[in-house]
Amino acid sequence: MPSTVHIVGAGLAGLAAAVRLSDRGLPVALHEAANHAGGRCRSYHDPALGMMIDNGNHLVLSGNRATMDFVTAIGARKRLRGPSSASFPMVDIATNERWTIRINDGRFPHWIFDRTARVPATSPIQYLPMARLLWGKSDRAIGDLVACDGPVYQRLLDPLLRAALNTEPREASAALAGAVLRETIAVGGRACHPLIASDGLASAFVDPAIEIVQRRGGKIRFGHRLRAVSFDGPRASTLDFGEDTVKLTPGESVIVAVPPPVAADLLPGLTVPTEFCAIVNAHYRFVSDKSLPPMMGAVNATPEWLFVFPDRLSVTISNANRLLDVDREILARKIWQEVARMIETTAPLPPWQIVRERRATFAALPAQDAKRPQATTAWRNLVLAGDWTATHLPATIEGAIRSGNRAAELVEAMS
Repeated sequence: MPSTVHIVGAGLAGLAAAVRLSDRGLPVALHEAANHAGGRCRSYHDPALGMMIDNGNHLVLSGNRATMDFVTAIGARKRLRGPSSASFPMVDIATNERWTIRINDGRFPHWIFDRTARVPATSPIQYLPMARLLWGKSDRAIGDLVACDGPVYQRLLDPLLRAALNTEPREASAALAGAVLRETIAVGGRACHPLIASDGLASAFVDPAIEIVQRRGGKIRFGHRLRAVSFDGPRASTLDFGEDTVKLTPGESVIVAVPPPVAADLLPGLTVPTEFCAIVNAHYRFVSDKSLPPMMGAVNATPEWLFVFPDRLSVTISNANRLLDVDREILARKIWQEVARMIETTAPLPPWQIVRERRATFAALPAQDAKRPQATTAWRNLVLAGDWTATHLPATIEGAIRSGNRAAELVEAMS
């Protein structure tokens, strides 16, 4: 019989590894410290709103190939929905100016020559500096390569890269920005269709993955926190979960898919990112009396992206460390005032919830990107997974799933 693969952490990286390994016929045991799977990608019932909400909003693009393969493998592809084209409605809160960025299919960017598809008051030549970012070096920041001002930056690059990198763009890694642009805008509109888990993150990414792993004989234990790992020379030998231990047989292997500070505590000598950025999400129980696009972007505003669901509106604010200590009700009211302007309503503040992820992602700075470890480790039967590992992408769903796939490939090679 094939030996068991122990996966520590049931976030998307761990789930992606579990799905792939179970598909290959390898026995999988998932160990999750929390009482739920999904990590930062989860849904839960919020008593303040009286409904299911997501802990945050995660936008997927059609060009995220690992993500598309993952949701297809777990039978959830139809649970990601969005417009049939790469269209992004935007509004400037300061001026109430509205426009829609429409990226054409195909690699040649016809859209920048169409004044109805590009950022208002811009010309095609103003988009040329974006090409400098496509192959940015790992030690350079975005601000080293492009001027972080002007309408193209303020109304396109800044909203896009702030969301993808969760870091102040001018300080963020040019290499990570280039990776995002090469797989999205540079490919054309077919890679840029926005897709949203309209029925919740759990139904699109988490629950179907758990079901398929369990159907294939995999096991998952919640509330099972790994306390320590023992080593015997070049091998991990024991997993200590406090109340019980797992002694690893010679053929068994381990995928550690936990947050970077936890991994650093468990594995001696491991270098990991040490700076993090927050994401703040605001949820409002609200049903609009008019048709709204599934998502809208905002500039000169506190909310950056607004996601429209049948029973609620959800706002995402990236690089949000500045908002962590703001009074919750003050923040909810301020965001709602600007959301109301975005959707052109005079409705009073509806029931709300504020969700703050203090360490949502590692700070996508060149120095922090350099601290991301490879999937392989000093121990031949232990590998790493997580969006904070060296995926060459920012800390996104796509990066997490690719890291889980990579870890599964390494484990397969061991067996």
